[in-house]
Amino acid sequence: MKRRIIIMNIIIIFIISFSKVNASSIPVWSSMKISSNSSSLNIIDDDSLNPNAIAQTSGKIVTVENNPLNLTCGGAVLIEQNSGTVLYDYNMHQKLRPASVTKVMTILLIMEALDSGRISLTDKVPCSEEASNMGGSQIWLDTTEELTVDEMLKAICVVSANDCTVAMAEFLEGSEDAFVAKMNEKAKELGMNDTTFKNCHGIDEDGHETCPYDIALMSRELLTKHPTIMNYTTIYMDSLRDGKSQLVNTNKLIKNYDGCTGLKTGSTSVALFNLSASATRNDLSLIAVIMKAETSQVRFAEARKLLDYGFSNYQYKSLAIKNETVGIANVGKGLKNTTDAVFKDDFGLILPKSNSQEIDQKVEIYNNISAPITKGQKLGEVTFSNNGENIGTVDLISNEDIEKYGIFTMSKKIYTNWFTLLRN
Repeated sequence: MKRRIIIMNIIIIFIISFSKVNASSIPVWSSMKISSNSSSLNIIDDDSLNPNAIAQTSGKIVTVENNPLNLTCGGAVLIEQNSGTVLYDYNMHQKLRPASVTKVMTILLIMEALDSGRISLTDKVPCSEEASNMGGSQIWLDTTEELTVDEMLKAICVVSANDCTVAMAEFLEGSEDAFVAKMNEKAKELGMNDTTFKNCHGIDEDGHETCPYDIALMSRELLTKHPTIMNYTTIYMDSLRDGKSQLVNTNKLIKNYDGCTGLKTGSTSVALFNLSASATRNDLSLIAVIMKAETSQVRFAEARKLLDYGFSNYQYKSLAIKNETVGIANVGKGLKNTTDAVFKDDFGLILPKSNSQEIDQKVEIYNNISAPITKGQKLGEVTFSNNGENIGTVDLISNEDIEKYGIFTMSKKIYTNWFTLLRN
């Protein structure tokens, strides 16, 4: 009798499972209003914020005329870190000498090597004669001395050590010249069209130049792609060589500006005073670049002006969170009949705080989806719009693999169900 019951259960399971294979998929559409207390990948501007502001909802720039912050430096820019949206432009494409802000690119290449596994933080880095004789900002490396990559990074980020910078360049590419070639390749890749690097440290050299916007580009790349660099750029005081070498950050904003996350100072008698300053408050991350300020105090004061302007006037709200479930997709001919449709990427919006407009969200989940389904496969998309104008689209993907029904997979499922019945 028990064997007969088991056989009947298996037949019932088979019939139910087979009937589910032919279940039709239904397209899913939805539309909802999102409060405009938001902000990020694009900007919906509001004339009440600034009568001179020009809104570009489909672009990534808001131009502010007449330099209302009265900046006195040679050039400056303020961008939102995650999207690269320009919030304030003052001669941002003016070619100027970067001094040690050059090291943002050097640090970026070091972090790429670290995150790719090419090098590790515990690797020992030797010091050449050339590195030990660099001069300028340094920790007085000796040719008989080896520091770890971790210690080198700390010295470069905190006290802008030229000797450590050259030592790392030689360690990664064999020579400073070869490393500088990599710097210029990366600059081209990032669209830094006004930049030419002649060295890896920033000591004045004819033809070694960049602009505020390009510095913002490489700063953004570093902070967004390699966020662990903030473990170093947020250090205010530390030491090396068992406490014998004291380090104090050249970026004074680390100590006295709320939310400061870095990034790099630079100054020479020709370049004057430069700074790439980054900060995050309430999920809004900003990068302010100041070039050719007359004094160190001016560069910090004007960076503060830019950051304060950004935090006072703009806000960020996340509209899509990576891997967040948006809906259910019906799946035909699979071992499962449905799967979650999740956001492929993060997406958000930058808005002026005074903005009262609403953002529409329309969700489309495809119909006629059939197994096999692979994790990461596109299942639909979400479109964000304002007043009928598209401001962004995020793909919806599967968060799992789903096998197609077949003799083997069907038998496997029946066996699993049969085994479960026996256990019960």
